[in-house]
Amino acid sequence: MVALQALFHGIAQAQDEQTLRSHISAEMSEYFSATRCGLFFFAQIPLANSKIQKALQIALSPQHNPVARYLLERHAPVHEALVVEPKTWKLICPRADHWHVMAGPIVSNGELVGVVGLTRQQGMPAFDSQNLTDLSALCLHISTWVAMAQLQQPLLQTKRLTPREMQIASLVAQGQTNAEISAELWITENSVKQALKRMFRKLEVSSRAHMVAKLSTVSK
Repeated sequence: MVALQALFHGIAQAQDEQTLRSHISAEMSEYFSATRCGLFFFAQIPLANSKIQKALQIALSPQHNPVARYLLERHAPVHEALVVEPKTWKLICPRADHWHVMAGPIVSNGELVGVVGLTRQQGMPAFDSQNLTDLSALCLHISTWVAMAQLQQPLLQTKRLTPREMQIASLVAQGQTNAEISAELWITENSVKQALKRMFRKLEVSSRAHMVAKLSTVSK
């Protein structure tokens, strides 16, 4: 049986995201006796296959999924029994391999940037309060790993922009539209438009391409 301290150590020692994902998928699945375990970063969902992208956006939508809504509002681990009746959950997610689900938040700069998700199939016991406590501790370590990884990467940086504006700038640099940015950050499309206007004024630029070029120069 994998020990909790071993999981902490494994997260801290992960050299890159691929290693972190592999560690989470295998060892956390064993620790929590889960059918499936995965790590999802919202900013990377649009890079996936379109069918997978659509399925993930529905599954992680706070309008559709009360588990996702709880994560967004509270930044705390949750399992389906905390937020919805069993019969209702079966209507929301009828898959036999998702009979029970538990999810924990990955947080950066005060924002929910990702989720650790675990499932158990039909016939297995539900996740309990001790599982939530352990997942909370693991999510703290993963969030710390993400923060340290961001510090070590040559990301766009400028003191003129807020952390949220830098998130938007990074997504613009990836070629995403306002609608795609809105969906990823869970804000309205109009909020994205207004943020870009403020960013243009701060940086004294007139286009998205000019903004990205200027920020790239600042970060070097």
